[in-house]
Amino acid sequence: MTAHHASPSVPPHRYVIIGNGVAGNQAAEGLRSRDPEGLVTIITNNRLLFYNRYLLPLLFRSHKDWRELQSHSADYYQKHRIRVIRDVRVTAVDAGRRQVMLAHKEPITYDTLLVATGGRSYLPEELADSRHLLNSFGTYEQAMAVKKALPDRGTVVMLGGDMIGLDLARTLLSIDCRVVLVTHETTFWPHQVTPEVRMEFLNVLRDMGMDVIDGDAAGGVTAIEPGTAGLPARRVVFRQGGDVYGDVVMPFYGLVPSVEFMMGSGTDIERGILVGTNLRTNDNHIFAAGDVCQIWSEQEHAYRFYYGYQNVRAMGAVAASNMTGGNEHFAITQNGSLRRDGHGHIDSSFWAYD
Repeated sequence: MTAHHASPSVPPHRYVIIGNGVAGNQAAEGLRSRDPEGLVTIITNNRLLFYNRYLLPLLFRSHKDWRELQSHSADYYQKHRIRVIRDVRVTAVDAGRRQVMLAHKEPITYDTLLVATGGRSYLPEELADSRHLLNSFGTYEQAMAVKKALPDRGTVVMLGGDMIGLDLARTLLSIDCRVVLVTHETTFWPHQVTPEVRMEFLNVLRDMGMDVIDGDAAGGVTAIEPGTAGLPARRVVFRQGGDVYGDVVMPFYGLVPSVEFMMGSGTDIERGILVGTNLRTNDNHIFAAGDVCQIWSEQEHAYRFYYGYQNVRAMGAVAASNMTGGNEHFAITQNGSLRRDGHGHIDSSFWAYD
């Protein structure tokens, strides 16, 4: 495999990465290693430098500062000459001109582009009007807002219960908070479980101390309202009658790939950006990695999402190799499995980030 190297007569190759998560930072590290002279730029809408979002539940225990979750210091980016453009929003990609357009109209020109924007929390349409009463958990700032709103031994009502939420739930239970889970078809996402396995693991959650409400039997959530005086801050109302109160209500219905800015770029998109196992899109100058992309599976003859820290990190490494002339292919390094741990509690391979 050969990497790009600039000569006096050839300008350095311009690599642009949209997204400041695991895949994007792994790719930036690989690009710098393989092309010491290339120009590497990361664009992110986050104000903070890269930190490990898998560690956010630890904020409810001993961690107090976002820098404790940080993977690289600011000095790291300076030393490796990786430019990070923070707190900006990408509005479009002009594949013809090979430019990334920012919300403040500045164009960033690339020779090779990596889209590694990940996904955002999915919220069912019927809850859209209640968004202002919900607490998300995708960023450090959102996690700290939950921590601030949650009193000692407070109650969190968790809607859906994907594995991101259940990881937080086990932490909250360990500090004597009450967790009420309202189940949904996305409970245990991204694990795909049979009805029998689903029932087994719902009972495991009950054994761990979680209150479990059957969302289907309740007819689903019909409204979320502010609590009344003397009661917790939020009230969740069910379609079939009944309600539950909590200090915080949090939606965990899985992720939706963040691809809106790619519409009109000519890149093939289904739910996520479609790529081959080499992570290249239908445009030879654009790659995608992480939760934002669907990778072709020859075995299944379909495009698939692959989740988990180890898989996403591997995608970043493969993308960096191929963006610099390599010919590597993504292979699953982390199979999704739902199991009991040695204490009889729920455990998931998607929680293993090292």
